[in-house]
Amino acid sequence: MINIKQLLAPKDMTKGTPWKRIIEFAIPLLIGNIAQQLYNTVDSIIVGKYIGDNALAAVGSAAPVLHMLLVFFVGVATGTSIMVAQYFGAKDKESLSRSIGVSITITAIVSVIIMIIGTLIVKPFLTFLNTPESIIYWAEEYLKIFFLGIAGFSYFNILSGILRGLGDSISALVFLLISTSINVVLDILFVAKFNMGVGGVALATIIAQGISAILCFIKLRQMKDIFELNLEMLKPVKEYVVKLIKLGLPSGLTQAIFSFAMIAVQSLTNSFGEMVIAANVIVMRVDGFAMMPNFTFGNAMTTFVGQNIGANKMDRVEKGVKDGLKIAVGVSTIITIILLTFGKHLMALFTNTNELIELSMHMMRILAAGYIAMAITQCLSGVMRGAGDTLTPMWISFITTIVLRVPIAYTIAHFTKSPEYPAGRPESVFVSLLIAWISGAVINIFFYKKGKWRDKAIVD
Repeated sequence: MINIKQLLAPKDMTKGTPWKRIIEFAIPLLIGNIAQQLYNTVDSIIVGKYIGDNALAAVGSAAPVLHMLLVFFVGVATGTSIMVAQYFGAKDKESLSRSIGVSITITAIVSVIIMIIGTLIVKPFLTFLNTPESIIYWAEEYLKIFFLGIAGFSYFNILSGILRGLGDSISALVFLLISTSINVVLDILFVAKFNMGVGGVALATIIAQGISAILCFIKLRQMKDIFELNLEMLKPVKEYVVKLIKLGLPSGLTQAIFSFAMIAVQSLTNSFGEMVIAANVIVMRVDGFAMMPNFTFGNAMTTFVGQNIGANKMDRVEKGVKDGLKIAVGVSTIITIILLTFGKHLMALFTNTNELIELSMHMMRILAAGYIAMAITQCLSGVMRGAGDTLTPMWISFITTIVLRVPIAYTIAHFTKSPEYPAGRPESVFVSLLIAWISGAVINIFFYKKGKWRDKAIVD
């Protein structure tokens, strides 16, 4: 009989066979990441089927603005996860408790700031991105509702990150599945029955995420034997705030770099017209699922490495990295084959327009090989972050996105302008992304082998 209490308990990844610990942690995390992706995918399917292709394009145009303003939460979540994993591995209850408390307090402050700033800059930013007039109102409505309910999103991501840092990927999965189910039901109710449009999609998402955040908090309150969560621990003690910023800021900046690249490329994408914008949305939704194993194993390696470095078990780290890479590359290869074989059927979930399905599949074929390269990138970046080296992944992201991807995209578009394609070939967006992915894998291998990440642990 399955022991539910034991199943939901935090996992000590400093013991047992490395590849088994990694897989045990990664499987529920992968299912959870897929469920997380369902938020965006279900939104897109319902919008595309019930409202139309232009509404689908509007949701896609909103993405760069959304990502730009969520960089702060990425930084806090990453810094917290690293601190939790290392202090948990070191069995330091005091530091573990204060790290968690500080992250909860900072998240509250940042949520209020983003809620105010986000609602004010939405329209100017969409205009700056050359968002077509036919979709800008929908994009603005979607974003404003999302930002007003930002607290649910932020706390779910922070608190589920804490659970994963403790090795508990099961609880985060259960809460996410509950939340995703609620999101699907509310999507259908608000859009199909009440005709609330893209605003209904955003409202469904923030309600579902708020519920999942509450469930995560209740679970953490029950872990009194592992850490304390009280008013004393919520005080922003300087030592832990500094550590959180030091670890989280590079990851936040990494996300900012991605967001800047998305904004720059989205502006280019918008110049190709509504059909290409909608195709880009479809490809990115399918891409989200294809990339899930890579992100999953990256997160698994962060927790595995963090706990084992905290426990001063470097031999397990080395063995775990080799095992993690083999698993991630193998899974990514299988996913790539599935995409190339059944991709059109996936595209057809989002639209009934054959031209849009063909265009989306054409772009997906360009990206296919890049998923295997990203398996390497995410694993090795996760290793470095778990060790406390968040600066190196930041610089690698800067090189691959700002130095390589954005200039390459605009250069290809410029040199492929023609009467048929006055703004250039739309393939430029995807070819540049493929080049960035492959380059990132090569650079990550170099810095991993260089080995400076081994000296970045925050515990003594």
